[in-house]
Amino acid sequence: MTKRSRNPKADFYFDKAEKWQKEIGKLRTIILDCGLTEELKWGAPCYSFQESNIVLIHTFKEYCALLFFKGALLDDADGILIQQTKNVQAGRQIRFTNAREIAKMKNILKSYIYQAIEVEKAGLKVNLKKTAEFIIPQEFKQKLDEIPALKTAFDALTPGRQRAYILHFSAPKQSKTRESRVEKYMSQILNGKGLNDL
Repeated sequence: MTKRSRNPKADFYFDKAEKWQKEIGKLRTIILDCGLTEELKWGAPCYSFQESNIVLIHTFKEYCALLFFKGALLDDADGILIQQTKNVQAGRQIRFTNAREIAKMKNILKSYIYQAIEVEKAGLKVNLKKTAEFIIPQEFKQKLDEIPALKTAFDALTPGRQRAYILHFSAPKQSKTRESRVEKYMSQILNGKGLNDL
């Protein structure tokens, strides 16, 4: 593959980075060497192959990372892919805490990127868990049973919005906290809005 050029729209992300500037600059060079197209999506540099997202660079307080959109399908021979949380189905990260680490791993990173491109070329898809397979917390189930309008409104939401609510309501360990989350978002569900909709 031929090396691609930088997208000026993404420059601001690299220029504004305070903590991980050197590291993400190295990641950018490695990815562009693999011939991917650089864009800015979700406020971060995103790299695609024939308009399909392959990998994203993002920064956190403790590390910077490459996020492979279909990382679950990659052969992780080096054991470096990380599933961010148990609810992340497709994406996998490779995390870094310094530029030396990235420089040492350059060839490995390129092999993972090329592998991700091949996954895309082959049209492979991650078998995502269906919304019906997620366990609805008892506190929410009770409200759905008590208030038919809430059940109707919840069933009318897109599967992604339903999953977001189920995961948000399930997260707290204490029942009291789960109940308060359900109470807080009932009107939003009744209004046909997702968890993060304004």
